[in-house]
Amino acid sequence: MNLSYWELKTWLNNVDFTIVGSGLVGLNTALHLKKRVPKAKIVILEKGLFPHGASTKNAGFACFGSLSEILQDLQSHTTEEVAALVGQRQEGLQLLRTTIGDEALSYQQLGGFELFLEKDRSLFERCLDEIKQVNTLLKPIFKADVFSNVSNSFNFSGIENHYIRNQFEGQIDTGKMMQELIKKAQQQGIIILNNTTVETYIEQPSQVAIKTNHFEFSTSKLIVTTNGFSQQLIDEDVQPARAQVLITKPIKDLHIKGTFHLDCGYYYFRNIDNRILLGGGRNLDFATENTTEFSETEQIQNALEALLKNTIIPNREFEIEHRWSGIMGVGSQKKPIVKQLSDHVYCGVRMGGMGVAIGSIIGKKVAELL
Repeated sequence: MNLSYWELKTWLNNVDFTIVGSGLVGLNTALHLKKRVPKAKIVILEKGLFPHGASTKNAGFACFGSLSEILQDLQSHTTEEVAALVGQRQEGLQLLRTTIGDEALSYQQLGGFELFLEKDRSLFERCLDEIKQVNTLLKPIFKADVFSNVSNSFNFSGIENHYIRNQFEGQIDTGKMMQELIKKAQQQGIIILNNTTVETYIEQPSQVAIKTNHFEFSTSKLIVTTNGFSQQLIDEDVQPARAQVLITKPIKDLHIKGTFHLDCGYYYFRNIDNRILLGGGRNLDFATENTTEFSETEQIQNALEALLKNTIIPNREFEIEHRWSGIMGVGSQKKPIVKQLSDHVYCGVRMGGMGVAIGSIIGKKVAELL
């Protein structure tokens, strides 16, 4: 593409910071950089029409981990590491709420509930045995007990008669969140170029030369915030993980309120606009779901529908209105990667399925690193 003089001068000349990815991390990085360097020229390159990946495709859980997830993390991380992870997620959620505001987020703290299918009784009993220990671990962060044992008040079927409740879990409107972040970035003069894919970059002594599918230009600093797509540009421990989702048509007299988890967090659902939004199931076929392809599979969609029919809203008629998928970034560790890769290239990646919780704080940390 032959750009005009005006296009080059206005958008692509004397660029101080170029951020690849306009998701939660990319936008927050840009906003915090603008606070630190108000006169900086910041360009965000986004390959999609909307933020590509998971930022506009997630279920809108303002969560930091169910009890079984935390117990699972304790098997591969030290107690100090797990406490630090949860603390970072909580700090990130508070920063998100401060940045955007609860009203703009449609934030509701209705609590989170972990359900256990009858076949998972041993996991349920283990959680009950460990609930006091985990509450003690997290008390310095929340100044109160996080988890409690409550009865099955929503009349789900085929599960244990009690849930594990998380009193601090909330929910948001994902679309409003991203719309507000984009608005804030544009108000600060941050340039966002959509449908622009970075194909290659070459680091030079004082800058980085970037080649996109439309044009080439140079930037003083390059920041990669593409999460599940990161291996297309950098060599770090980040693998894509697809999450499939469906949503029903409105259901009359739907009394389910809160956010809900099953099977160590691999399934999750909530009420939104009198509909059930349900996602997960990638543990049924990890090999197939470790992909950057946006699509749905019959195996997982059938499992989600069966969960709806048999457990969540048994004996109720429902219709599926829409299905979609998002791409998360995971790795051998849960800790996000915030790193200087070379003289002029940086990254903030590997959200581990917790982008809503930690995207804001990771963006801030990337800006501080720069």
